[in-house]
Amino acid sequence: MVYNTHQREIAAPASEVGSLIDSLASEDDRLWPRSQWPAMRLDGPLGVGAAGGHGPVRYFVTAYEPGKRVEFQFTGPSGFKGQHSFTATGLTGNSTLLQHELSISPHGTAMLTWPLFFRPMHDALIEESLDRAEKELGVPPGAPHRRSLWTKILRAPFAARMTRK
Repeated sequence: MVYNTHQREIAAPASEVGSLIDSLASEDDRLWPRSQWPAMRLDGPLGVGAAGGHGPVRYFVTAYEPGKRVEFQFTGPSGFKGQHSFTATGLTGNSTLLQHELSISPHGTAMLTWPLFFRPMHDALIEESLDRAEKELGVPPGAPHRRSLWTKILRAPFAARMTRK
């Protein structure tokens, strides 16, 4: 079982951070770093049952609490059984924890592709998403994410396709 979590405390009210989650996969997506990564696309508005993904990663929405949380169930790539979610949790009136959680049971080829390819790419994408969240809310990240050399190498063959909207 793989459990992977990324979180950032953001100096903004939960309602503002939650609105970033609500914008996912829309024309005005303010959370997903789509200028540098494959855009998140769904076959309809963000809501339970909407299906789509980003790049080779496929999923559908299994839970959605507007302004608070969205959860997706993986349908691809092969060997990925599990889910991922974004959650905004108010800490104080002007402080919110934005968290992304991924839980999968990789099997078959995913036992190799997750640690060697998908995990480093996932980690970079999510950290850049958290950076974007802060920038969108006028709170520049103290230490913006820097891609590892391995992530840069992995992205190189796909760079032109990955940055298309």
